[in-house]
This record gives sequence, C-alpha cells and structure tokens, in this order.
Amino acid sequence: MFLYAGGLQLLRAQQTNGAYHIQIITNNPPIKSIRGLSVVDDNVVWVSGTGGMVGRSINGGDSWEWHQVKGCDSCDWRSLYAFNDRKALVLNAGEPAHLFLTEDGGQSWQQVYFNATPGIFFDAMTFYNEKEGIAIGDPLQQHFTLLRTHDGGKTWQLDPPSISPEAITGEAIFAASGTSLIATRDNRCFATGGTVARLHKAGKKWESLPIPIIQGQASTGVFSIAFLNARRGIAVGGDYKNDTLRANNCLLTSDGGHTWTAPHTAPGGYKSCVTYITPQLLITTGTSGTDISVNSGMDWKKIGEGFNCAAKARNGKRVFLAGKTIGRLEITPSRHK
Repeated sequence: MFLYAGGLQLLRAQQTNGAYHIQIITNNPPIKSIRGLSVVDDNVVWVSGTGGMVGRSINGGDSWEWHQVKGCDSCDWRSLYAFNDRKALVLNAGEPAHLFLTEDGGQSWQQVYFNATPGIFFDAMTFYNEKEGIAIGDPLQQHFTLLRTHDGGKTWQLDPPSISPEAITGEAIFAASGTSLIATRDNRCFATGGTVARLHKAGKKWESLPIPIIQGQASTGVFSIAFLNARRGIAVGGDYKNDTLRANNCLLTSDGGHTWTAPHTAPGGYKSCVTYITPQLLITTGTSGTDISVNSGMDWKKIGEGFNCAAKARNGKRVFLAGKTIGRLEITPSRHK
C-alpha cells in the first residue's frame, strides 16, 4: 500500500446557471485505465482497473491508498461496488472470472467467486441493498450470464440459462464503465449493443425492449444507462471506434424504456457513462469528452476532457470521474448583480 496526492488542474465551462469545473485531483494514478468507480459518500471513493489495482480515498479524493490484489496483476477490475470505507467487491472483465471481497479497506482480499468457463466475461455489478446484489455478463449458450448474492457478496450463485434473458447473435453488454446495469427496488434492467441494442427488464419474466440508438456493429450500441425513477431514464453510447460521431448516441425515455426520443442537442461523440446529479442536471463522459445537461438531458454542452466513468455519491452530493486521471466536478453558482 502507498499514498498518493495528485496535482490539480481546472477545466472550466460557463453555463447559464453557473460554472462547471472538472478538478483533476489525481494526474498519474498507478492504474493505467480506470473503469471501476464507486462513490459511497462525499469522502469515501473507490476506483479500480488494470493491473489488478484498486484505489481508495477517505477524504474526497485529496489523497489515495493503492492496493494490488495478490496474484491478480493481469486482472482488469471493470466492475466495482463499495459499501463503505472498509468493504468493497471487485470483478474482472475477462476469462477466467475472479470476484474478490475486502472488509479491511483493501489491505487483504478474499476470492468469493471463480469461473473458468470458456467465454465467460462479466460486464457490470451492483447491489439492490446491503445484502442483495447482481452481476451480469455476456451470453453463454445464447443466454446472458446472471450472478447473484443474497449475503452481501460473501457467496454467489449463477442463474441457470433457462431463466436468463436470451441474446440475439452478436448482442453483448459493454464493460466500459460498469453502468450498463440498473438495480433498484422498483427497476432492474440492463442494456446491450453490438448487432442490436436492447433494454432487458426484470419482472415475472424478462422483457426485452428495442433501443433505437446506433447499432449493428460490434463497436456500437448502448454503453451506459441511468434512471431517475422506474419510468424516466437515459441511454448513451455510440461507436467507440469512431468516438467523434455524434449522431444517434443519446436517447431519453419517460415510460420505462418502451419508447425513446432524441435530445434537442446531443452530447459530443461516443459516451461510455451517464448519471443523474439532480432531476435536471446530468453528466455524461467518454473518450470524446465530458458533457453537462442542465435541462434533464434535452441539451448538452462539453465542459472538459473525457473519462471512462462518472458517479455521484450515493449518500452525498459530490460527483467523481475516472479514466486515465481522476477528477471531481465542482459547480460554482453564477454571481448576479
């Protein structure tokens, strides 16, 4: 374990109701590519990514502890869920699948799930509550892979393919930011891309709904979804091989994903993550840059460089971004004379 306090950099953009700043709080983290981000509150932030590395801050990102999970230096921890400053889970994208748990702030890790099935590839993980969680993965035997826990991540069980949603040939989930999966009390769903883009919704049985975002190629589709409630949500994505392509990369729904509409002004290019900050204020990011909307996703404006993922504190107001660097969103209200 070692500590790191990064340099600071400000990227500013004026909006009608204030100035939005991405404050780079860690310029050179020891993780080449961060795709896992879990923000517990305004102080406790966890990140994960390549090299089997995990980072933790308990002071809002001002300083960090870095840990490498023993024996996992080749793992890319793209899925991360932190419960508090002590307990967190990391899950790699790739074969074989490793799922590790720490309960001492990353000092030690216990493997709680392993799967060496050929073709196994997990994309996202989240929790409904302190006990019940789910991880999703790409199709095996033409059905998506669903992994569940009912004891806070200590043990996990795979759903049989017969009760998992069926995939269309070439349909897959993107592990770009771990945000293609939603799990709340009243809304459990995940989004896909590739040959087809769909929203798969859990209920008495799985319901699969088309999302008319750019699709048809292995590099296209929905990369991230966010829901304000069971009905109102947003999907973003695009083509990661053509990340400046702006057309058909963002859609909004007001009926739980049954119908979708395009915003008036789309965000700029491929986006791998989107999140609600407030019902009106949203942020989306990707290799093409970071964009803000102040009118519920209808219009977007670029405010700075791109990241892989962004997340708002579950129990707080702060918003963090991560990729090659780690940033924190700052919002300064306008001064009116």
